[in-house]
Amino acid sequence: MDRISATFKKTAAEGRAAFVAYLCAGDPDFETSLAACRAVIDAGADILELGVPYSDPLADGMTNQLAAQRALESGASYQKTLDLVRAIREFSEVPIVFYTYYNLVFSRGSEAYAADAFAAGVDGLLTLDLPPEEAGEHLAACQAVGMKTVCIVAPTTDPKRLPLICEAATGFIYYVSREGVTGEQSSMAGDLSERVSSIKAHTKLPVVVGFGVSKPEHVRAIAAAADGVVVGSAIVNCIAQNLKTFRAVPAALAQKMEALLAGGDSLKKTPRIDQP
Repeated sequence: MDRISATFKKTAAEGRAAFVAYLCAGDPDFETSLAACRAVIDAGADILELGVPYSDPLADGMTNQLAAQRALESGASYQKTLDLVRAIREFSEVPIVFYTYYNLVFSRGSEAYAADAFAAGVDGLLTLDLPPEEAGEHLAACQAVGMKTVCIVAPTTDPKRLPLICEAATGFIYYVSREGVTGEQSSMAGDLSERVSSIKAHTKLPVVVGFGVSKPEHVRAIAAAADGVVVGSAIVNCIAQNLKTFRAVPAALAQKMEALLAGGDSLKKTPRIDQP
């Protein structure tokens, strides 16, 4: 069984949602990025979502844009991102998903991109701006090497497209909980359960929810409805807030993870108060 499937099987058996932690690879430099990855994994991340640094990350808010800029300014590249994955594989078997943009894939070719990433230890590719209608070659390249694909559903997605999107995914479905770009938010959408249910009507794959998740109560609300919770900007900000003392980053990340997870209680599959 692949790492992604095994992880969701494990978390389901434990009666909880999976915690997916996002970090931008190479932010703010290679060594600190590696320490940050180790910190979130040690603190309880079930899946690591690594942003591949890109100069024009259109789906990202300011926090993740600046993270990508810091990484690129420190010399981050695709090969160094693969080196980061190899270094993580020396101490962890946590599933790793690349959060990337199609320009980065296209410039290398889907076959080479997927093959190189899989060989380094990447388990899945989330290519944000590649719709399934145009992804035939890319999906075939991933399938050929055993790379799982992750597809996005948004609040604005036409329900008629759900079967196509779900068919293109082989790892899990990522539901974007709100319109717009990434970034911390004060509240979550109130129709998460209904939205997740509408997706699950078309797939047996896990459904995770992200964008704007920044508080334990957000994690708890999503865990009640979905198979996984994605937290990005709230974690990346721990790096942004410690740029003068990189050594403080792992401790800051551990503290943030502890607060979000609330001793693991936030991820438990307990019904929301507003559910019957």
